[in-house]
Amino acid sequence: MITIDGVAKTYDGRRVLGPVSLDVADGARVALVGPSGCGKSTLLRVILGLVKPDEGRVLLGGEPVGDATKRAVRRRAGYVVQDGGLFPHLTAAGNLAVVARFLGWSDERIEKRTDELARMTGIDRAMLARWPAQLSGGQRQRVGVMRALFLDPDVVLMDEPLGALDPVTRRRLQKELAELFATLGKTVVLVTHDVPEAARLADEAVVLRDGKVVQRGTIAAMAKDPADDFVAELLSAGDA
Repeated sequence: MITIDGVAKTYDGRRVLGPVSLDVADGARVALVGPSGCGKSTLLRVILGLVKPDEGRVLLGGEPVGDATKRAVRRRAGYVVQDGGLFPHLTAAGNLAVVARFLGWSDERIEKRTDELARMTGIDRAMLARWPAQLSGGQRQRVGVMRALFLDPDVVLMDEPLGALDPVTRRRLQKELAELFATLGKTVVLVTHDVPEAARLADEAVVLRDGKVVQRGTIAAMAKDPADDFVAELLSAGDA
């Protein structure tokens, strides 16, 4: 379980997040939606330990996320960013294995895990010999997802993972990710501007405005009974 307890963050005298309190149960898939600058990505980075909150705390599996634990947390939480976030000087396969090699995995173990993920995600194993610049946007994103899953983390955090893709590729990957998440049963927290994407990939959504939670629930339930005009407009627009 992810527990976010009274988390707040201020930059240059302006509060960009919080206070925010919410729980994400094991195996749940939650989307953070809202306009640009509402604090979605900041909250995701606080969960991962990339940003230290000024107030409050985050617990991952009952353990506090902080300076002493953030490295361990990052090994338990896979992180996916827009366009895959791949290292350009490593092949796709090299990108997949970078953390595993740092942790001392053997070549045999890395090859076995690479084969498992290639089958799981439907990626041609030969494609993994290419450099990131030789891959399409959709391929880079698939590799980014594979890398996030490589250590078999409890939690997968995704920050606008499909935002840079064309509509056709984006819709196809949404379908693939929804099927993958359902199979793996991972806890997923997703940041997206796209409300239909949130509905396809998550069990429920958390609507943020000015760094605070406005409403939480399924997209369908919130559209039927929005907390206020802001939520109604956001969901009716179909694009956060």
